[in-house]
Amino acid sequence: MALPEPQDWRFKLHEVIYESNTRAGKAFDVALLIAIFTSIIVVMLDSVQNIHQKYGELFYYLEWAYSILFTIEYVLRLVSIKRPLSYVVSPLGIIDLLALIPSYLSIFFVGAQSLLVFRALRLLRVFRIFKLSRFLTEINFLTVALKSSLRKISIFLLTVLTLAVILGSIMYLVERRENGFSNIPESVYWAIVTITTVGYGDISPVTPVGKFVASVVMLIGYAIIAVPTGILTHDLAMAARQKKELPESCPNCGREGHDGDANYCKYCGSNLYA
Repeated sequence: MALPEPQDWRFKLHEVIYESNTRAGKAFDVALLIAIFTSIIVVMLDSVQNIHQKYGELFYYLEWAYSILFTIEYVLRLVSIKRPLSYVVSPLGIIDLLALIPSYLSIFFVGAQSLLVFRALRLLRVFRIFKLSRFLTEINFLTVALKSSLRKISIFLLTVLTLAVILGSIMYLVERRENGFSNIPESVYWAIVTITTVGYGDISPVTPVGKFVASVVMLIGYAIIAVPTGILTHDLAMAARQKKELPESCPNCGREGHDGDANYCKYCGSNLYA
């Protein structure tokens, strides 16, 4: 199926709504983000009881005005591409739909309007404004790095868990029940909390030997924090060497995340540069 010609109204609408490399497209995205942000503020203020009592009616009309505005924007996104279903099931499409549903659910279910805070997810569009739309596809990039480091991190976590069991058992022997270390699982919990440097403080050693062991555990915790970070950083660097620049969103289905050397959309097969 042929793509719309440059002078086609749908092509022009797509350029404004989906792209940010034009003045009109950037202005549209900025206006949309302002509307999303202000609508979230309205919902948050409306949840404050004394403010709701004074301005509840105003907030009610504002919420519906925003809902109608976002509904129109959603419809325009669908009509500006030839395969609207592809956008509906895309991540951003699902987010847009989730942002609309609570408004109409509130007609049938009292209190559903509080779910309007789902609109906050739409602030992800800020990446498109600053020409950082490639970050919306970094999930794939990060997934590759995580998969390659999964085995090493799993072994590392198993080692840490083994260490926590050993240290917890030692603390159980040293501190005993009267100092809060009532059993080995409780002591292992303390070891995990201490190694991860969380330190809730609900259980703490009392004896000199226990404090010495705790000090060792704390130092070990600081030492091992850098290990998974280093593993993941290395694999991210390796994945970055293979990463390529991404083209703009497909004018046919609105999906993003194509390979840098792609000429055709990997979702619908349309020519990206026709």
